[in-house]
Amino acid sequence: MNRKLLLVVVLLLLLPSLAEAQCAMCRAVVESEADGKTAQGINNGIVYLMALPYVLVAGLFYFIYRKMRG
Repeated sequence: MNRKLLLVVVLLLLLPSLAEAQCAMCRAVVESEADGKTAQGINNGIVYLMALPYVLVAGLFYFIYRKMRG
């Protein structure tokens, strides 16, 4: 059990470095575009990825609320 927890902690500590590398790549692509359509697409993707967990959690709480009420 302790080894699994340690492995999870190590993996979580390593992931931010991978995420930063990806962000630098996205930034380079956006900066190289002249018309801005790529930047708009990336911004829309970020909003979509940000909003989806909130919608899922709200739906979960709604169904829990309905189950408890009735």
